[in-house]
Amino acid sequence: MTPSAVDGLPAEGPRTVAAVDLGSNSFHMMIARSDGGPFEVLDRIRERVRLAAGLDENGVLSANAQTRAFACLERFGQRLRDFSSDCVRAVGTNTFRCARNARTFRLEADRALGHPIEVISGGEEARLVYLGVIRSQVIPEPRRLLIDVGGGSTEIIIAEGEEIIAAESVSLGCVTHSLRFFPGGKITEKGYKAAVLAARIALRPHAGRLRDLGWGAALASAGTAHAIQTLVRATGEAGEPVTRAGLRRLRQLLLEFDHVDEVEIPDLRDDRRTVFPGGLAITHAFFKALKIDRLTATPGGLREGILYDLVGRLEHHDIREAAIRKFLDRYGIDPEQGSRVEHSALLLLSAVGKVWNLGARQTAQRLGWAARLHEIGLAISHSGYHKHGEYLIRHSDMAGFSKDDQEVLATLVRAHRKRPTRRLLSSLPHLPEAEAIRLTILLRLAVLLNRERRTMTTLPFQTLVEENSLELRFPGGYFASHPLTVAELQGETEQWARWGYELRVTEE
Repeated sequence: MTPSAVDGLPAEGPRTVAAVDLGSNSFHMMIARSDGGPFEVLDRIRERVRLAAGLDENGVLSANAQTRAFACLERFGQRLRDFSSDCVRAVGTNTFRCARNARTFRLEADRALGHPIEVISGGEEARLVYLGVIRSQVIPEPRRLLIDVGGGSTEIIIAEGEEIIAAESVSLGCVTHSLRFFPGGKITEKGYKAAVLAARIALRPHAGRLRDLGWGAALASAGTAHAIQTLVRATGEAGEPVTRAGLRRLRQLLLEFDHVDEVEIPDLRDDRRTVFPGGLAITHAFFKALKIDRLTATPGGLREGILYDLVGRLEHHDIREAAIRKFLDRYGIDPEQGSRVEHSALLLLSAVGKVWNLGARQTAQRLGWAARLHEIGLAISHSGYHKHGEYLIRHSDMAGFSKDDQEVLATLVRAHRKRPTRRLLSSLPHLPEAEAIRLTILLRLAVLLNRERRTMTTLPFQTLVEENSLELRFPGGYFASHPLTVAELQGETEQWARWGYELRVTEE
């Protein structure tokens, strides 16, 4: 095993973490350990699942593809059985994003793996890919283009140093492109030309802007890039980068065969053969669309990025915190009020968490983030600002957040005022209805208690909590001095009743 260099890892003792990359072509698992020095890879497992091949014309994932996925995840799960949830991050990419029956599929996938699977956006996938690349090597050129051709989507990044300047995700993948333009594995020149043209059309909305930004080095990660570079060198000169001439050479060799099963190119692996035509056509299109002269396959990628990001979370360098602050700055929202509401919400969580089964670290994070973002919609209008806030959170790029996390935050912000329906809170795929209702209750109480926008160090009441009820017992004289707060709390009782909960407001 070859260790990879990583900065900023824990010095407190060895920590073992795992990254699970559920791609559209292959599923990968990487397990690594660090004691504050180099990142030591302990185990790598790769299985070719070809999940994207199971999508039909309506975007429904077939039973056979699901069976292949579950079997692989159960094998991964055996290796991860003794890992705490904080030390595992499993992400699903394009096929998880696209499958119309992804919700039911994911429930069984979570069970098979034994850990929750996050579905990440194309933008988050691009960020993690780039993070994995730059932490795995030293790149001398300050500005670089990075292309990551996956099984169902391709991520394109232009970055300078640690900063991503542009990131795009396009629906081009070696599995989906091979199925579409080389059906049944049949290889034709007409199909290859059509595959290149379709890829160029998909890249057209982004090509001009990317070319204008420019770059000093063009890099590519993931299996397609490494396979093509290996084949270019096997059929040309050792150490040769991927060039236009090299791609033309591979194209000519490919077209000498009528079917993918017959393809014999030096160093082409059997498990890469069926998706090679689509991957080659996509790469060829990139050279044409972006006017690339040479491309170099690079170490690192999504799995490494997941690991670095996970270690950052464990070491309190969580990119999601930076994303929240960026959001607040962008929309000019009062951060002090968000902090007040967060403080009250977490005090309430501490008071009721044990009885209401809300003890998970992720639960406190979600409640705190929702509290800090609850006024984000004021940037658009005070009228219906909870609805505007929901839209902004649901549809924005938020670095580090999974689509699930954004959906939960968006729903909590939507439900923190007015009269949200029970159906709204039961629609979250990976948050039980009871937990969604209880988090909403805590956020609503915290917002109500901070209407005066004054710092509150402790809760002004004692709590008596039961499974489906909460009593707030105020000190004597509080009702007379805070009639507005009491009236609003009493008004909450009707809303809570709709959710099957009882709120009692009493005074000693």
